[in-house]
Amino acid sequence: MFELSLIGSMPREESLLRILRKHRNNSISDQEFEDIIDEKTKKVVELQETAKLDYITSGELHRDNYVSFISESLEGVRQMSMSELLDYVEDKKSFELILDTLDVPAIAIKNAICVDKISRRKSLVADELRRIKKLTDKKVKITLPGPYLVTRSMWLPELSKKGYASKEELGEDVIKIMSDEIKEIQEIGVDIIQFDEPVLTEVVFTEGRPRTFMCAALSERKDPTEELEFAKHLISSVMKKVDRSKSKAALHVCRGNWSRDESILLSGPYTPLIDLFENIDADILFLEYSTDRAGDLKSLFNSQKLRDNIILGMGVVNPRTDEIESVDTIVKKAEQALEFIPADRLMLNPDCGFATFANRPMNSYDIIAEKLKAMDQARRVLCQAWKE
Repeated sequence: MFELSLIGSMPREESLLRILRKHRNNSISDQEFEDIIDEKTKKVVELQETAKLDYITSGELHRDNYVSFISESLEGVRQMSMSELLDYVEDKKSFELILDTLDVPAIAIKNAICVDKISRRKSLVADELRRIKKLTDKKVKITLPGPYLVTRSMWLPELSKKGYASKEELGEDVIKIMSDEIKEIQEIGVDIIQFDEPVLTEVVFTEGRPRTFMCAALSERKDPTEELEFAKHLISSVMKKVDRSKSKAALHVCRGNWSRDESILLSGPYTPLIDLFENIDADILFLEYSTDRAGDLKSLFNSQKLRDNIILGMGVVNPRTDEIESVDTIVKKAEQALEFIPADRLMLNPDCGFATFANRPMNSYDIIAEKLKAMDQARRVLCQAWKE
């Protein structure tokens, strides 16, 4: 009980960023690149093992961000910089506002855009999974951008209609790609498959407000009910492909992790997403709860179905701050969850990854190590209390 894990991404040091650029420019061989990623991932794995995490993740060190890396594995997809995309987006004002808020050059961040029929040229994360399993004997978690995030971020009508008549049609091929991916990684062996769907909160929390996610600003803003039904179809279709005798299926939802300024990030309880949570057949929900922006737990567990069935991966540390959460603070947050679910269905984790974009980490390794140490110490306190 009270198992620990990361959500996914970890900071890339400046030396690794240079290697990523060299690899994209074909200045170093694939083998040289893989050897360096192996070495850096080993350090990330060691940090997690030292912190006594139960599920080990790769840190996503070879990815340039949480979704655009898929362009390396798919046919019919082109990686485009934000400055290139500006000519095509429908909501230019919101898109420019996001770029201004990020305070990074528009050329520095890229997105995978559908420009033709898509197909899977090679696995998205199989090599990453093999790398983790080579470095640890502990249970492992692999993270994937969710099917709604992938479909929404890749769909740019002016370019994508060469391959598809609609975003919905594109989504069906995304389901097929995810199905093949799940089959391959389950054959390798994986304990948790986590699908990341941060844009869900953009759907329900930005009415009348500026958009928060770049990929959400690429396409038209539709009615939230319609968008959530589309998302539910995509996510549930993919979740059904996970063989539960081999792996647990997890969904991660956050409210944005690209700024340390909490005031500009989305806020609101998970209430508008309850129906989706109830109907996608996830085993685990990895959700933000370290800040007040997430609302209270009661709003989530008003759902009897979630209260009776779901494992909550509760965010108890904030990846965007230097402050080390106290053990007492983490314990008290966990105890709030234990009013609704038993101890064997409560996991502890950070709210989100520690690096949204390759060149924009949220924190340093020293701070991360201390935050993970606090999580482990809180887990020990909780375990002792629940044994007595």
